[in-house]
Amino acid sequence: MTQFDFDAVVVGAGAVGLACGRALSKRGLTVLVLEKEPHIGQGVSSRNSEVIHGGLYYPTGSLKAKFCVEGRRALYKYLESRKIDYRKCGKLVVATHEDEVAHIEAIFEQATTNGVEGLEHLTGEQARALEPGLNAHAAVLSPESGVFASHDYMLSLEGEIEDGGGSVVVSTPFERAEVLPDGGFRITAGGPDSGDGGATLTCRLLVTAPGLSSQDVAGRIEGFPADHIPAGHFGKGVYFRLTGKAPFERLIYPPPIAGALGTHYRKDLGGQAVFGPDLEFVETEDYSVDPSKADGFATYIRRFWPGLPDGALTPDYAGIRPKLHGAGEPQPDFQLRGADDHGIDGLVALFGIESPGLTSSLAIGKAVAAMLEHD
Repeated sequence: MTQFDFDAVVVGAGAVGLACGRALSKRGLTVLVLEKEPHIGQGVSSRNSEVIHGGLYYPTGSLKAKFCVEGRRALYKYLESRKIDYRKCGKLVVATHEDEVAHIEAIFEQATTNGVEGLEHLTGEQARALEPGLNAHAAVLSPESGVFASHDYMLSLEGEIEDGGGSVVVSTPFERAEVLPDGGFRITAGGPDSGDGGATLTCRLLVTAPGLSSQDVAGRIEGFPADHIPAGHFGKGVYFRLTGKAPFERLIYPPPIAGALGTHYRKDLGGQAVFGPDLEFVETEDYSVDPSKADGFATYIRRFWPGLPDGALTPDYAGIRPKLHGAGEPQPDFQLRGADDHGIDGLVALFGIESPGLTSSLAIGKAVAAMLEHD
């Protein structure tokens, strides 16, 4: 029997990669997680809204619908058991005009189909009773939505991997993987940028969950068919922070825009109000925030909060989502590619893990471990 350095290697130490590593570790496997950045969670996982999504929007039977609801339920239990800070504040999806009512009604029906608990139809008056100052013709209340300390969550996942005898190694980029003749993989990691020429190791199972680098990493795996690597796109979103007191306790979402959930409001765990993200397709990883976007944000926000003071928005941060669609194209599902897709035993490659990937992370990890159960 071939002796491997590790049972499993996971590429990417964001929330999803760490959740995959944890799930494999829980099976008693030795796990190594490779991360190219100096710290865990520095990519997509560090530049999002830290929102726990209820599972309202996603098409019936999709992985997004399944994993969001399962992942959200598991996540609240996990945060509670590990004493990680969160706030189940609930969310209002708001129709600011009569012509948006049909849209939020469709969201209510989809959310019900997806198994989201506790949904309520609200009149505008009922919504304003919950959140004075809100402009609402009607609304849908999702009490299961919330916000949480995502970095503390990732640190906890890392700790569980290490408690199981595994390791999370940062500043160690994945370079390539060769498929061994009798199964398993020889991984080269570190590479020229690490200053030590890189190192090789072997493993029986390989999971790739590197977010924005998913297509590049798949292309570096020997024998991965190029026509099975989906095209990737960078969807940039920027956030603005409010100067002043947060106006609402709950998350406030207008109806989604094409390709994303749209610019929404949250009160973060520190009590500050944050608005975003918008969506702009870009070619490179650029995390700058253009201050001139504040006027456009203000116009959009005043649809649901007319009381936004002039000049109260300040640039905050930007994130980039690993999208599988371009501008004007339909938004596809998560992709978890196993051997039945690409033909390589012991490999699961993840593509397009954007929102609601953070909420879904525990469910994705569980599903990946199940896909590799018999490899």
